[in-house]
Amino acid sequence: MNTAKSKGLALCPKCHKLNSLQAEPQQCSRCHGMFYQRKQNSLQYTLAWNVAALIAFIPANLYPIMIVYQLGIPSEATILSGIGEFIDYGLYPIAIIIFTASIIVPLLKIIGLFVLVYKVHTGIRLKPDKHSKFYHALEFLGPWSMLDVFVVALMVTVVELGFVTSVAAGPAINYFTITVIFTMFAANSFDPRLLWDKKATAQAPISTDTLPRTLPEEKG
Repeated sequence: MNTAKSKGLALCPKCHKLNSLQAEPQQCSRCHGMFYQRKQNSLQYTLAWNVAALIAFIPANLYPIMIVYQLGIPSEATILSGIGEFIDYGLYPIAIIIFTASIIVPLLKIIGLFVLVYKVHTGIRLKPDKHSKFYHALEFLGPWSMLDVFVVALMVTVVELGFVTSVAAGPAINYFTITVIFTMFAANSFDPRLLWDKKATAQAPISTDTLPRTLPEEKG
């Protein structure tokens, strides 16, 4: 498989100028910025950020994300309990949106990044074209996980207008925000070009120069 890397070419991430790679870090011939042919330690950074996001995702679902005070009596609501209340009131579309944005999307992104790191590391059943599209879809969906944060911010605004007694953000809002930020860092750390590099390496023919010319004589 012919790739830019195999031809000794590298794309400058700042001005997108295609340069002939001489040494790393390479200085761009147009903007004179220093860059590497591939993101340094891409898989390690992606894995570290992804593990941190998974750890933060657990308390984000266990702790209350919003506390509503009515006549001084607090009522705590986690993400799942809030979804259950929407279902009880018959607000199924809102419940589906919250469940998708708060549970499905973050888990899909975390699991998807783990799969991509595993594919690049092992090369098992690697399909660079499909996996690259999958990566860009995960990168696009990431910010939509912040929907719960927007809902809490909207509720606080309603409180300030005096429609309910009092609303405060719960501790889960911090963990949920951290989860979304960490998954965005993880996606940004992953270099999808590694998918093509792994495929090219797997398809590279074995050089006959490295094979012995003659078989060694058997010793009787």
